[in-house]
Amino acid sequence: MDPENNNTALEEASVDEDVNFSQVTTVATGWMLDFMFVSLCRRFKEGKLDEFNETLSGLEAITESTSLNGQLHKEKTLICAFLARVMHGKQLDVIFEEDNSVMPLMSAAKTWSSLEHTVADESLFKNITILLLVQSVAVCLEKGQRSSASSALKWFENNCEFPQNFGVKLSKIVAQRDSYHPFLMSFSFSRLLDTIQSFLDAYLEKNPSDYLLKEATKVVQSSQNVVKSEDVMSQENPAPKTTNKSTNQKKKTKRKLLSSKITDVWKPDSCKKLCVSVKRISNAEISQKISEKSPNTSAVPRTRKPHQKWPYHLDQYLKQGVQRHGQGKWALILMDYDFEGRTGTMLKDRWRVLMRTHKVS
Repeated sequence: MDPENNNTALEEASVDEDVNFSQVTTVATGWMLDFMFVSLCRRFKEGKLDEFNETLSGLEAITESTSLNGQLHKEKTLICAFLARVMHGKQLDVIFEEDNSVMPLMSAAKTWSSLEHTVADESLFKNITILLLVQSVAVCLEKGQRSSASSALKWFENNCEFPQNFGVKLSKIVAQRDSYHPFLMSFSFSRLLDTIQSFLDAYLEKNPSDYLLKEATKVVQSSQNVVKSEDVMSQENPAPKTTNKSTNQKKKTKRKLLSSKITDVWKPDSCKKLCVSVKRISNAEISQKISEKSPNTSAVPRTRKPHQKWPYHLDQYLKQGVQRHGQGKWALILMDYDFEGRTGTMLKDRWRVLMRTHKVS
């Protein structure tokens, strides 16, 4: 080894010994949490459930670190728990609480009450609370579960504060079983998502969490610039063509120590599809708002496989969605109705089928 390089390595090692590695770990882990937090907010904005769950799994693993004991870290973890409940708001079979009767949006409302101190605009906090109430009832009516809608309304009356006239109005709507009542349409699920996004934008502006994101962006931009410069040089100085066939025939491909194919060496052969777990907040932790320990977790069922046939009621959802949002707004239509695991592309294809068969104009 070169003596000069050896001395440099020794100097670097001595510098490392002067720094407490646990403190370095705390800083680095905090950066990783911030990066996953920003990534989760972006996935929430995009409305991509699979990518959201994947990011949530990574964030969950990071939050298990004992070095993350700061108030801001706990606050961001609680916001992520809130987003997870809203993102799964229309999946009534997903459970976040010990009480199985508490549906995702109801659990989101409980978590949201613990985040009041993070919202600078008081009216924004009240608006999201009301939207959670209305959509908790609306989602149940969409699924044809009137009893669940009544239970959700009673739960909100006992656990949350909201204008009394809203409770009376919703009680009448539940009694009529009108899942498309104008009142519910004015407090739609898409409006809930947009309002929460306004909260996230304001929170990230006040609490920037993009240090690692900016550094990674610089690295990507730098590598792109290098590739572009190499392309320019290759165009200006093209490689000479060789016509010596005998020389080419003598060349042999070097044997690689590892296969060029990417294999997942971290998973056993019998591994199954990734099952995402989501942070669960217990009643004791909610009452204390942000506890010293990270929330517990509960498994979220796998994404449903899309059905091959389109039932009549899904066609009706699709027609109503296009009438409300317009043709091509498949992502918005997916947020308003439960299409049982179907994607925006599948909605577009089904709409083409309905047009070809003259079932829609």
